[in-house]
This record gives sequence, C-alpha cells and structure tokens, in this order.
Amino acid sequence: MDLKEIMAIAGKPGLFKMVAQAKNGIIVESIVDQKRTQAFTHDKISSLEEISIFTETEDKPLKEVLKCFFEKLEGKEAPDFKNDNNKLKAFFTEMLPDYDKERVYTSHMQKVVSWYNLLIQHNLLDFSQIEEQADEVPGDEAKPE
Repeated sequence: MDLKEIMAIAGKPGLFKMVAQAKNGIIVESIVDQKRTQAFTHDKISSLEEISIFTETEDKPLKEVLKCFFEKLEGKEAPDFKNDNNKLKAFFTEMLPDYDKERVYTSHMQKVVSWYNLLIQHNLLDFSQIEEQADEVPGDEAKPE
C-alpha cells in the first residue's frame, strides 16, 4: 500500500490519486469516479502517508491505523455511522483504544472511517509491504567471513 500518491484535498470530498505534476499544482484523479482535475498549490493537499492520529502516547501513522481496522474487521468495510456520533466513538475506541479523546474529534473519526471504506471498496489497501518490512530484522544479514 503506497499512501504517498493518495491525496486528501481540503474542501473536496473523497480521495484522489496523484497523476502528474502541473505548472502550478498537481493533476489528480478521483478514486470514486476517475475524473481528473487540477489541485493548485494554494489548496490544502495532504498525502495519506503524512497523516497521523493522536494517541495517548505518540502519533500513530494513518497506515498503521488503517491496518488495525483491516485486521479487526477482517478486510471488510466499516459500518456507516452518518448520524450516530456515540456509535462512531465506540467503534473508534474498539479499533484504536488509545486514541487521544481530547484531540481526535468525531469529524476526524468520520474521515478515517470513510477513507478506510473508500480504500477497501477500490481495493487499494495492501499491507504486504509492511509485513515484509517487519520480517526483515536489521543486523540479521549474513556477514561475509
């Protein structure tokens, strides 16, 4: 899963895949309907790779949060909590028990859940790279004699 090329753009719903560099921004393609548009340098553009969630101990990268969702939901979509913030908070607590209740708002939770569902629907979540990195233990390489 390479979240570097998946973008969230403030003011625009959904997620976008970076397609090309433009003179004064980037060309992005909507994951939902594959329509291409330009995101300008003055737009607030965030790569999902850069986003993290506040926890009680440290910030947790979105990639790890999505992996927790994926494992606990067994690769299925998360339920839709459109108008029930209490159920959303309970669900988020189940998925990420140590999230910072003071700094993570329900709007943040809704975004994470909707992004997760969007990535699942379009088959864009692949955690094999993370597992391969975890299998490679530093300093465990064969040394020449």
